[in-house]
Amino acid sequence: MQLPMFYESYEDAIRDTITGLGGMKQVGNMLWPALPVDDAGRRLAHCLNSEKREKLSPGELQLIRRAARKAGIHILAFYECRDAGYAEPTPVNPADEAAQLQKKFIQAVEELKSLQTQLAAAQGRGA
Repeated sequence: MQLPMFYESYEDAIRDTITGLGGMKQVGNMLWPALPVDDAGRRLAHCLNSEKREKLSPGELQLIRRAARKAGIHILAFYECRDAGYAEPTPVNPADEAAQLQKKFIQAVEELKSLQTQLAAAQGRGA
């Protein structure tokens, strides 16, 4: 499926993201698992129809965005950044993220060791 470079509206970007995630019924069911699948799909379609009152909440959009990220679909993130005047986002590779967190953890442990040494020295001077 060839996706457009630019989207006319936020709803169009969300709609193509939903298509990439499996469609209205599947994503609707993800958002509202208590509803029957057909009803959830219909409710989601109504949320993207400017003529209807129903709209997605920020939390629901966040869920869609995160599911899309996991699936490698970046339409929504790209649209939001472009629309707000930011550079296109760069998805973080989970392995890179883990390596960065491990590095921060090691630095924090080293800092704690240094503080422990300084504290012991300060207590030794005060005795």
